[in-house]
Amino acid sequence: MGRIVEVRIPIYPECWDTCGSCAQGEVTVEEVLVKPGDVVQFDDNVIVLETGKVALDIQSPHAGRVVEVFVEDGQEVAEGTVILTIDTN
Repeated sequence: MGRIVEVRIPIYPECWDTCGSCAQGEVTVEEVLVKPGDVVQFDDNVIVLETGKVALDIQSPHAGRVVEVFVEDGQEVAEGTVILTIDTN
């Protein structure tokens, strides 16, 4: 195994608290697009989040093989939540 890195839910934009146009209610995982063993490239979509008003694609910040997925469809998530780990070697 190479280097294992965590992929996390990004920090939500500051405007979500003040405007509310994009985010309304809880943020949930709409769809998990990868499973352990899948090979991903930099910027491949790995999950889709649903905010109540918009769907957001979350991309992989690294290329490598998915080791473990920690979220599932329909799960509520918060910013900073670990969603998966990737072996970058």
